[in-house]
Amino acid sequence: MAMRMLEAGGLPLLTDGEREADGSNPHGYFELERVKTLDKPGPTGWLAQARGRGVKVISFLLTYLPEDYDYQVIFMHRHPDEVLASQNAMLDARGEARGPVDDRTRTLYAAHLEQVNRFMAKRPCFSVCDVHYHDVVADPAGEAARINAFLGGQLDEARMVAAVDAGLYRNRVTAP
Repeated sequence: MAMRMLEAGGLPLLTDGEREADGSNPHGYFELERVKTLDKPGPTGWLAQARGRGVKVISFLLTYLPEDYDYQVIFMHRHPDEVLASQNAMLDARGEARGPVDDRTRTLYAAHLEQVNRFMAKRPCFSVCDVHYHDVVADPAGEAARINAFLGGQLDEARMVAAVDAGLYRNRVTAP
């Protein structure tokens, strides 16, 4: 949802379109396959192409970004049960085995997020805007304004708001 909002608002994105839209993400995935190699040895010079553009990076890979660049991170938070339910729904759609949804998984996920937040807080190359998925759905105009301000105020907020598809909030928990 965040990438779709950014694109609608006028921020150019760095994507490759390799992963096509499907029932899990009917508006597309907005991914760049090269990002998935950040945790492996190899060149990262392609990051220079990302200057001034939006790039989707999952939380696990944020810690592998080199400190050669400055990063404005819009960190989209979702309730752990929503993340796990969404992942399992995608696995079901592909006919793949589900992962466990238990207290251990939730604890590991929470610890991972804390580690990533500590990592970014200790590095001056990261500035972070924390955004909560349920807040975007509940108040798209307010969250679009916050994101726009964080990124310098040049985006079209009305178009960002129009890009929010509340109908895709299918794995919601009652208390975020």
